[in-house]
Amino acid sequence: MSVMAHTYDHPGELAADDPIRLLGIREAPLSVDEVFAAVGDDAAGGTALFVGTVRDHDGGVDVARLGYSSHPTAEAELRRVAEKVAADFPVRALAAVHRVGDLAVGDLAVVVAVSCPHRAEAFDACRRLIDDLKHEVPIWKHQTFSDGSEEWVGAC
Repeated sequence: MSVMAHTYDHPGELAADDPIRLLGIREAPLSVDEVFAAVGDDAAGGTALFVGTVRDHDGGVDVARLGYSSHPTAEAELRRVAEKVAADFPVRALAAVHRVGDLAVGDLAVVVAVSCPHRAEAFDACRRLIDDLKHEVPIWKHQTFSDGSEEWVGAC
């Protein structure tokens, strides 16, 4: 599995007006503080942040183990999704990171944030970002349940 993590804060990697500040598919634990800091912008009046965590059940069955894996194109697809959200909303700054590997109950699986001039725009853009990420970025969840059954859940 190829795991990529890029912070777009180095000269030459990002145009000065590019609102996409942080994107990544990571094996390392995620940080809400890192994502929130990445979308800070003095022209933004609203910032919306979504944090997805591993829960202890699914469909009424206890989850014993959970792991995420990604296709090698996942980060490019994440970039495409982010660019579309930035084009459709007045985004000042955007960040999205998703975890891969084995996770425990309570671990952060995904953190996304968007800052916009106004709160309604920030909420709408953040919802679109997480929904499109889950539907279009090739990241798969493998759940093993306490009863020994298991399932794969595809994001796209």
